[in-house]
Amino acid sequence: MDLAGSLTALRSALDDVRLPLDLPDAAQATASARQIVAQLDDYVLPRLVDLDAPLLAVVGGSTGAGKSTLVNSLIGRVVSQPGVIRPTTRSPVLVHNPEDERWFANDRILPGLVRSRVASNADQALHLVAEPTLPPGLAILDAPDIDSVVEENRALASQLLDAADLWLFITSAARYADAVPWEFLQTAADRGASVAVVLDRVPPAAVGVVPTDLGKMMTERGLAEAPLFAVPETVVDDLGLLPDAAVAAIRTYLATLAADKSARERVVLRTLDGAVSSVAGRAPQVADAVDAQADVRDQLASDATKSFAEASRAVSVQSADGTLLRGEVLSRWHDYVGSSDLLRSLDSQVSRIRDRIQGFLTGSVQRGEQVGVAAAGGLEALILEEGTAAAERATSAWQGNPAGRQILRTHPELTRPSEVFAEAAARTIREWQSDVLHLVGEEGKGKRSAARIAAYGVNGLGAALMLVIFFQTGGLTGAEGGVAIGTSVLAQRLLESVFGDEAVRRLARTAKSELDARVEGLMASELVRYSRALDALPIDREQAVVLRSAIAGVEAAHLASAPGASSGGAGTRPELVGREEPPQLAAPQTRVQLNSVADAQGAEYVEAELVNDEEERG
Repeated sequence: MDLAGSLTALRSALDDVRLPLDLPDAAQATASARQIVAQLDDYVLPRLVDLDAPLLAVVGGSTGAGKSTLVNSLIGRVVSQPGVIRPTTRSPVLVHNPEDERWFANDRILPGLVRSRVASNADQALHLVAEPTLPPGLAILDAPDIDSVVEENRALASQLLDAADLWLFITSAARYADAVPWEFLQTAADRGASVAVVLDRVPPAAVGVVPTDLGKMMTERGLAEAPLFAVPETVVDDLGLLPDAAVAAIRTYLATLAADKSARERVVLRTLDGAVSSVAGRAPQVADAVDAQADVRDQLASDATKSFAEASRAVSVQSADGTLLRGEVLSRWHDYVGSSDLLRSLDSQVSRIRDRIQGFLTGSVQRGEQVGVAAAGGLEALILEEGTAAAERATSAWQGNPAGRQILRTHPELTRPSEVFAEAAARTIREWQSDVLHLVGEEGKGKRSAARIAAYGVNGLGAALMLVIFFQTGGLTGAEGGVAIGTSVLAQRLLESVFGDEAVRRLARTAKSELDARVEGLMASELVRYSRALDALPIDREQAVVLRSAIAGVEAAHLASAPGASSGGAGTRPELVGREEPPQLAAPQTRVQLNSVADAQGAEYVEAELVNDEEERG
């Protein structure tokens, strides 16, 4: 894939990224993704398609640095209205030669800005000014303040600088060391953008100090090759324009770029190359942020899953260790069997006492049903207790995670069991008891024990099977354990007198498995609420895979289009050449018109050792 195609694929992948969780890197990664998409739309992709389009020099800087005054002075008339009330420049102004109107009147670059032929205060309007004295091949854009008190202005200034072939960055002698301007300049240096710096309002007493100090700072920060122009502190005329001599060197520099196609191409390709490298270098952060979002989502899902898995395990254990053989269950069972007399009548030969057991139970079918009701009540209480505990554990785990707290704020209902949980638990138990009675009924079909089953009642035998299940593991000890053992033994002997010991063991295993499965299904129905909350988040780990693949494609295509790579393929760019040397300051008496190429090329230069001292620049 060629460079334009690979960048388009990367743009599409970045545009799809959503980072909904408030993780530490989410805001920065989201901003980076949006900024990269905007830069690709505003500058990189359009410039790749039209390398011969006019060079766009964006004039940026701090509030009150004199951007509009400089632009007006370079043009020779007021095209961008400066102001004394901050923020000054709001709607950006783009000045172009009438012959170049087709390059800027449509949405080829900066497609998000509405074109206007009149001045506007709208922050999403681009004021186009046709200026015949500006040479073809060059356009100048006056951007809002980079440190404006209006957030939209700052964002627009950053967007416009990202769309520049050349940053014409203005700072003042009083504020050249401020942090905000240097943040932008450092960004330009890091991205390899073409930059020229204008030091405005230099007092006569500081001419020998400030430009030199700024030059050192530029060298230390990777901008040694960027041209540096000093504009002296001076009086403006009635139109607010600087004297021609004060801006002559800047005029000459821009006029030379407009007249010299190869010089203009060097500036464009340097910025374009730096922009592509920057895009490929910043995009992995977004892929990492997608992975981080997916990791946290998976952790939250795991926390909730473990909480409800523990609830299922706890119910499974406590429904088999004798915990449920107490209270109402024992009372109803004793009423059913008359346990004291019956226990004394039991011995190891179960077959010899079946008739005696039957005698105790005859006429007690209704009491057998009451045992089942009591067993259901105890089991229901256990399930509700563990379901509530599971919701509390999940909430506690999520509260310990910033992303979990964010979701709980949106879904406070997750801090407690669902409104239908109690009803669902009761239904689950009823269905399980129905399973138990069905097992008992099916086991007795066609056997001689059918008469005894009829005498005891399916409900009574089903209740006995439940009690056997409730003491499968025998976890209780002491007096309470003794009662549970006696109850379980009696229930098992009763069942063995009807079905035989092997059948009883099989029935118990089957009924317990079905109970565990139904409880797991019930807890899963509660867990699904947490899963839905997580699934509703627009997080897709596959996006990170797609992003990294697109980044690799850009890097490969960029490398293939680099100097020395085999040429002829789609997307191959002209070979980059060395960076331009900073032009020297023009003599005060020299006047160079931007629309006069001959004058620009013939301008006389004087030595400016304070600004261009080769030894100072390393």
